[in-house]
Amino acid sequence: MIDKRVRSVEEAVSGIQDGATVMIGGFGRAGQPVELIDALIEQGASDLTIVSNNAGNGDVGLAALLAKRRVRKIICSFPRQSDSWVFDGLYREGGIELELVPQGNLAERIRAAGAGIGAFFTPTGVGTQLAEGKETREIDGRLYALEYPIRADFALISARKADRWGNLVYRETARNFGPIMATAASTAIVQVDEFVELGEIDPETVVTPGIFVDRVVAVGERGWLRDGEFVGGVDLEGNPISSGGEAFAGSGSAAAAALGEKTKEGSR
Repeated sequence: MIDKRVRSVEEAVSGIQDGATVMIGGFGRAGQPVELIDALIEQGASDLTIVSNNAGNGDVGLAALLAKRRVRKIICSFPRQSDSWVFDGLYREGGIELELVPQGNLAERIRAAGAGIGAFFTPTGVGTQLAEGKETREIDGRLYALEYPIRADFALISARKADRWGNLVYRETARNFGPIMATAASTAIVQVDEFVELGEIDPETVVTPGIFVDRVVAVGERGWLRDGEFVGGVDLEGNPISSGGEAFAGSGSAAAAALGEKTKEGSR
């Protein structure tokens, strides 16, 4: 019987070894697998190469993993924003290596790995430092640079729900990089809000087929989400963004609760 469900986030991230390349889904907070990242922090793997769109927000999730100095290198498209103080500090002191990749190139390099494509030409980045040292070719009068796929040992992904076969559906923007990362990693590890019975997911709505998923764990309703909407927390100026702060601080992981406690001073 095919059953890809595991009992805990700790079991889900077991076997991630030092030096592994780990893809982490998310677009800022949307779709970031916070509970799996927390479990990876507790698990202790270090010297990691992380592939993600962002380089962490605030002090939780991916930022918390960086703060523990478990990451040797990060490959991403958007490392700096107003709440990326953890990455900023590490980078300025030489504590982390950065490979900056334009967002479209990042997505296509990941997708190419899952599709079995050896390399591809793209005009994005040509004529800038990002294309220095790369093979170029003129095609139909336009210059293109050669890019190679990005593969990973593991992918950590967040989805809305799954069945025991690992078929996944997502919620809106939280889908982002999850589907392509699942195909590009040797082991795809997924957290979902809930499990459903086989047949409850309309096959026409399955975004990531279970064949690409290796482990899936249900984390339940998260304290920083309510009906799929963010609650609690602060805006970039440190002001409360909703009236749901009590529910936010009183449930979910400790890391998630910490999102609601960042002050104006920290936001700067």
